[in-house]
Amino acid sequence: MESSPGGGGSATKSLMDNLLGLLRIKIKKGVNLAVRDVRTSDPYCVVKMGKKQKLKTRVIKKDINPEWNEDLTLSVSDPSLPVKLTVYDHDTFSMDDKMGDAEFDIKSFVEALKMNLHGLPSGTVITRVLPCRTNCLAEESRVIWDDGKVVQDMILRLRNVECGEVELQLQWIDLPGSKIG
Repeated sequence: MESSPGGGGSATKSLMDNLLGLLRIKIKKGVNLAVRDVRTSDPYCVVKMGKKQKLKTRVIKKDINPEWNEDLTLSVSDPSLPVKLTVYDHDTFSMDDKMGDAEFDIKSFVEALKMNLHGLPSGTVITRVLPCRTNCLAEESRVIWDDGKVVQDMILRLRNVECGEVELQLQWIDLPGSKIG
């Protein structure tokens, strides 16, 4: 006899079945961000992937070159979904002002995870992603084998704003029984 569909916990199980692993995004810093208050801004970043996941950094007061150095972790079940990053200026008495946005995809990063890289010397460049019209990279981004881990550093040029870049780093966290690796 089969159990009926929609039985207890089936949604959770299917989410776990599709989960490839966790993407740790280290939001390092903002560079030359736009001024949204009188002479400065109080910036923070929001990272989104798909419709359900939304994470944010802390607010750094009065700084257009903030150093967050914060890790935000997203669950990845569909590596074709882009990651969207938006920078806001925190305002106490009004709505927060947008200070630009960017998006990046993780396809080349995930492809590198699927390769058998063990035994490679640390610092080996696995692949390069060049800036183009369809991405927000300010300069070439390299996927690197670093001390037994796949790492990608990126500098994103913010769109819909007069200036600003955000530096970040991607790392992967394997889950037991995940489909990658």
